[in-house]
Order: sequence, then C-alpha cells, then structure tokens
Amino acid sequence: MVFYVEIMAETVNNQTRILNRHLPTVADVEQITALTDPVVRNLQITYCYYELSSAFNERAGAGANWCTFATWASKQAGQTIRREDLVRELESRLRLQPEASKAIQKLVSLVKQLGARQHSDQIRPIIWDHVVVAALNRSSDAVSRGNRKVFMEIGREFARFLAICGPDTTYNADHLDQFLRELKPGDPPDGQYYLRQAFTHYYQSWFVDDPKQQAELRLLANLEIGYHEQTRLQPEIAESLTMMPIDATVLKNRLIELIFPADGWMTRGRLFFLDLFGQISPLERAIDHLIALVHQQVRLMVTEQLMTMTLPANERLRLGQDLKAGFPASLRVITNPDLQELLLQIDPTADSLLESGTRDWTDLADRIHYIADLFRCYHETAALFEAPFSPEQVAVLRQGKRPHGRL
Repeated sequence: MVFYVEIMAETVNNQTRILNRHLPTVADVEQITALTDPVVRNLQITYCYYELSSAFNERAGAGANWCTFATWASKQAGQTIRREDLVRELESRLRLQPEASKAIQKLVSLVKQLGARQHSDQIRPIIWDHVVVAALNRSSDAVSRGNRKVFMEIGREFARFLAICGPDTTYNADHLDQFLRELKPGDPPDGQYYLRQAFTHYYQSWFVDDPKQQAELRLLANLEIGYHEQTRLQPEIAESLTMMPIDATVLKNRLIELIFPADGWMTRGRLFFLDLFGQISPLERAIDHLIALVHQQVRLMVTEQLMTMTLPANERLRLGQDLKAGFPASLRVITNPDLQELLLQIDPTADSLLESGTRDWTDLADRIHYIADLFRCYHETAALFEAPFSPEQVAVLRQGKRPHGRL
C-alpha cells in the first residue's frame, strides 16, 4: 500500500490552507486546529476526519474506525457551532410562550418608564442580543472548543499513526513502539493510557487473518478511544447544555445607557437616587426573570440538537431512544476477553440494546453506554464511509471559505 501526500498551499485571510491532500499529516491537523474561524475550522475538522477514516480503511479493510464515527459526530456538532436555525427557532418559541412574551414586554415597559426615549422596536433588539444571542453563543462556543480539543489530540494521533505504521506490511514492533512512546501514561483526562491500548489493538488487527478477530480488535480500539474522548470532553459537554449564567449586570448597564445616554455627575446622581428609592430593583428582577426563561428554552433546543445524529442516507438517530439497528454477525457474540471486560465496565446491558438510549447526555456513564452500542451496531455499515460534503463544497472549503448549501 503506497501513501502519498500532495500538498499545495496558499494564504487566504492570512491563514495557510491545504488545497490538495490524500493522507492528512500532523502538520495538516495542526494547521486546521489553528484556524480562528470556528465554522470553517469545524467543517475542515469534519472533512479531515473523513480523510483519516478513508485512509485507515484503505489500509485495514472492512470495519469502521473511530474517525469514521467522528466524521458524523463532528458534522452534527457543526449545526450547533453555526447556530443553524437555532436563533430563528428560539425566537419562534419565545413568541409562542406567553410568559416569555410578557417578560420581554415588561422589560421594555420598565425601560420606557425609567426615561428611555427610544421606541420599543429599538429597545427589543438590544434585549435580544444581550440575552438570546448571548445564550446561544455560549453553547456554540462550548461545542466548538470541544470539537477542536478532541481533534487536536486524537486527529493528530491518527495522522501520526498512519504515517509511522501505515506502510508496514508485516508486524514491526519497533514502529509501534516509536508511535507509542509519545503517548502519556495514566488515565484520562490527563493520561493517554486508553489511546496507547487502542492503537496497539488497531495495529494487531492489521496482522490477523480471521475477520471476527479483526472486528473485535477494532471495536475494542474504537471503544477505548471513545472512552478517552468522552472523558476529556466532559467539561465542554456539560457547559454546552447547562451554560454559565449570562451576566445580568451587562444587560442592565446597556439598558441604563439608553435611559441616561449622557455621561457625567448628573447621570450618576439620577442613577443614585433611582437606586436609592428602589426603582432600579424592578428592572433587575425583570432581567433575571427573562434570562431564566431564555436559558430554559436554549437548554431544551441545544439538548435536542446535540442528542440527534444524522448518518448517511438521512438516517436520524435520537440519542435518547434505544438503538434498533442490531449487532452485525461478527460482533453478535463477543469472544475477545479484553473487549468482554471493557463492555462489562461501560455497557450495563451487555449484548442487548435495551436501555441504550441516553437519559442525560451530560452523564458520562450514560453517554458511553449509548456510544458502545452505537459503535457495535454500525461497525460494518459501509455508508458511514461516504463523504460528508459534495466535491463542490470541498473545493470551496479548501480555499478556507464556508461553502454554500446544506452542510
């Protein structure tokens, strides 16, 4: 098997782009990781996962690898990172929710009563930007940081592994040791013990002839990386769904600027007396109430989006529902003792899809249970190796731009 890298680089918006490649390198991963545009970075991460998955598949043959699933998980994350349809949907939900509509109207009325000369239609966008858009931005940012964090580590290791060990036609312990030496001992989130185990099992799978042994070794490796990844992602996943509270003081100060646009001792004096006689308190309470209502809706929306995964052929998986695909024949009965032991740790309903649906995506044990069954069910699904974007979109993406059309 011959691997080659064909690279042509140009600078777009002061960022070096890779325009043509067959097998992503460590340098490619680092360049993508360094991109500052979170949308373009996510799209390039998604496509790089696809390239790594394809290169691994060419070397290893049938069966999904971790990058195969990461391609579609990263693509799904892109919807939240781009806030795709979320702003429009949240606005619609708030308008249909009587309590939220009343809260916005009350806040506008209070601002007017306190002396703002702006029309209500001028005040509403300020409230919207500082509450609704801010809440969505925080969730989007948390997902984006998680997407980058995992790719920076695991995408890099796949590229390095394929570069060092990919050309081997016979088992070469020196090459494997060369690769493993850079991985840190210890458990995640700081150690890389599970990555060491995973890539060892991947490498072993290349040199066994029995298809069932190959499938079990690769599933074992996928799950070991999955466990490491999900442990590392725990803070970002929790933040994306719970979100840090929006600072109500920022919105209050912006609204007060509307009421008292002039700076100086007269402004400070009027504010002091309003606060002294309790007239600012209703404004603060109204802001807090609206923020709580918006947070509730944002959590519901983002949870729904994060707990959906769309696979090729428009197959939509609801992560809160039990999987129905069934295990492939090669993985119906597990014989590998290491895989058996790991499944006992992470899959409380071993050899069954009952209760595979996730109740709380922020719960690591609950999440990894679903992932274990997902990896096992779809291990031999050839459609997962389809490209996530059209050739036309890839051409635009390689120029460092955001492609048009559905992403």
